Amino acid sequence: MTFYKKFSPFYNLALFYFIVSFILRIVLFFHPITQSSFTIIESLKIFSLGLISDFFVFVIASLFLWLYLIFISNCKYNKPYGYIILGFFIALFVYVASGKSILDEYGGALPRIVLMFIGIKTALFALLLFIPKLRDKIRYWLFAFVLFLYVLLILQNGLSEYFFWNEFGVKYNFIAVNYLIYTNEVIGNIMQSYPVIPIFSALFLVTGTVTYFILKKSKNYISEIPNLSEKLKMSCIYLGLFLISLIAIPTLAKTENSKNVFVNELQANGLYKFYLAFQNNKLDYFKFYKTISNEKAFAILKQQFPAISGENTIRKITSDSVENHKNVVLITIESYSAEFMKTYGNEQNITPFLDSLKQKSLEFTNLYAAGNRTVRGLEAVTLCLPPTAGESVLKREDNKNKFSTGALFKQRGYNVKFMYGGDAFFDNMQDFYSGNGYDIVDKSSFSPDEITFSNVWGVCDEDMYNKAIKVMNAEAKENKPFFNHIMTVSNHRPFTYPNNKIDIPGDIKSRDGGVKYTDYALRKFFAMVSTQSWFKNTVFVIVADHCASSAGKTQLPLDKYRIPAFIYDPTGKPAKYNQLMSQIDLMPTLFGLLHFSYESKFFGQDVLKPDYKPRAFIATYQDLGLIKDNVLTVLSPKQQVKQFDLQINPKPGIAPEYQIYYNEKCLKTKRTDLINETISFYQTASDMLKHKKYQK
Repeated sequence: MTFYKKFSPFYNLALFYFIVSFILRIVLFFHPITQSSFTIIESLKIFSLGLISDFFVFVIASLFLWLYLIFISNCKYNKPYGYIILGFFIALFVYVASGKSILDEYGGALPRIVLMFIGIKTALFALLLFIPKLRDKIRYWLFAFVLFLYVLLILQNGLSEYFFWNEFGVKYNFIAVNYLIYTNEVIGNIMQSYPVIPIFSALFLVTGTVTYFILKKSKNYISEIPNLSEKLKMSCIYLGLFLISLIAIPTLAKTENSKNVFVNELQANGLYKFYLAFQNNKLDYFKFYKTISNEKAFAILKQQFPAISGENTIRKITSDSVENHKNVVLITIESYSAEFMKTYGNEQNITPFLDSLKQKSLEFTNLYAAGNRTVRGLEAVTLCLPPTAGESVLKREDNKNKFSTGALFKQRGYNVKFMYGGDAFFDNMQDFYSGNGYDIVDKSSFSPDEITFSNVWGVCDEDMYNKAIKVMNAEAKENKPFFNHIMTVSNHRPFTYPNNKIDIPGDIKSRDGGVKYTDYALRKFFAMVSTQSWFKNTVFVIVADHCASSAGKTQLPLDKYRIPAFIYDPTGKPAKYNQLMSQIDLMPTLFGLLHFSYESKFFGQDVLKPDYKPRAFIATYQDLGLIKDNVLTVLSPKQQVKQFDLQINPKPGIAPEYQIYYNEKCLKTKRTDLINETISFYQTASDMLKHKKYQK
């Protein structure tokens, strides 16, 4: 056959991959979450450079296909080679099965997976060796199976990229890597959020159909197996393209440099983005970000904290009143954007209880979440620390014995607990909180009769609050104050909750329903706690962990970080604080209200103190931002720094303190003072963690 036809498995699969990628880009281009319009030049860039990137990524991804194809031959079954190869496979199988192989050092399922693979390979080789009459048929079906797997993976990746974009508005990133670790929750979430049976039925039907046509056009490879000379030529061409691809892919990634983030994301190849996320899950600030000398960094930090000295944040916080050891209940609400609330412009009336509770509370109208993941919200209220680059402290190896809010309560004789309706193993919450002195109450603590409804994330919020009240009633009898941190789960995809609770059915999987049920459960919780003996001696802190979505056309869209926050004291007076502040400031502000005197390491501050200078921290796992003086400064890897002038984009009928939308315009003249201050905050926080100076 003609030499180019020997590449038929490659170019037929490649053509299918390009078609799927092109259709995916079209779908994402017009997706509602893609909040942007594109120029003709931007559109051409997305589709042309995107296609070129897809080509080189496919070359890399087809490595296993190349390895499979070059080893297809008949001569390897001739005597004595066939028996030698079979003997090698059997010996390898025995070695792995012995339980003393190098694979067993890694533990887990890896040895079993490898053993299964070698066992199947050995059995098939023996079959092909001893029954030559079946060789052609078996080889044909094996060839079909390999093509089927490639088609399935191409389609599966396309679906995964779509659903990931639907959730986050970006191609694969650090979150996708995390999701590989927590397969039970993630697969369960998919099972409950989407019509899985129809989707996968259609997926396998399309995969089978496409495989049939690709097999029809590619089977000439096994009907006329290339000889050694032809395989060497094929290998030279493939390996040459492979080496070029290793250079071309990162080079093309550098062209993803548009000011419009959606252009960069749509142009990018999802598989390469996943690889980058996997590589960059740990980011050393001092290696990847713009730095100044540590001496200068801490000197600038001293302007914010005049009482510190040396390269640390230790300072005395002194109150002029007697400490008030009231009980404290901190509720972090899953995925709760400010835009859900009436005062911020929502017209759906989905937060009626919180809309009323804030009128009785100390309300913080201009507070920003530190990040866009639950672990970042928990980190912010527990460690009161800016969000450092890479993974959250919760999920790092060095995550224990930190200076935390729980530690301050424990010093005062409080019972300290973390309560979560799901499995606290998820996102490493159990390891982090238990390692910092918290007792854990999670789904495993519930008896069967305490669970009325649950989904993959855990029990519904009502069940969690009922359990919390039981625990707090028992604690109140100990004559000790308690600090209980409750993390909710109901306002999370798949947004399922008990029916007949609100006017949106729990089985239609509506985000508005998830928000409204969360609000309903809070109403019931407060109705119940208001009848408890300890109620008037308890302060309730309510804050979101992060917003419902982080997608936007800029690196750090401000409206996707604005969250509601209140401190409700049944004996206190309502008030409103409108100055810019960060999620990390919430608990230090509470400590100020309780008149705690303590030695602090927190970067968070009591915003009610006259020396507080308004600023807020917002970040992804790699872009670190500081909002101050109507300027957003963003530090990114490769020592990049960008600054944006924040121009409010007012929504009619909304009070000034509740306006959340801003246009971010690149600053023509950079504010060096703000750049140095941003570097100072993030560099000193990274230094404190790196050198274990943030221990309790």
